Amino acid sequence: MKSASDPRHIKRQKTVKCLFAESFTHQGELTPQAKKVMAHSKKLDKQIEKAAPTWPIEKLNRIDLSILRLAIYELDQGKIPPKVVIDEAVELAKEFGSENSPSFINGVLGTVYKEVEGNDKDEK
Repeated sequence: MKSASDPRHIKRQKTVKCLFAESFTHQGELTPQAKKVMAHSKKLDKQIEKAAPTWPIEKLNRIDLSILRLAIYELDQGKIPPKVVIDEAVELAKEFGSENSPSFINGVLGTVYKEVEGNDKDEK
């Protein structure tokens, strides 16, 4: 993250807020990125469950879940370098999450990243 005023960071903040609100009740308006993430939420949730098997989706802090969904979606898209995605997610966890959120997010995303990398190597 270059700065808090980086437009990409601000876009991610808005997306996380939309995803968080959506986790409570259906929202009439979502950002385009949030719509894409929600369209893939079942697949993303399976990846989260696999990476954090001791934390069922329904027991996760909803802000952590929102950050993880966005970050894993971005990792799956492959357009943004994985280290940037993980760093941004940790920064969002520091802003919005609990005291333990940054380390939890980092651990889950590290596991997901290793899985994605392993699948890429298998395909080659």
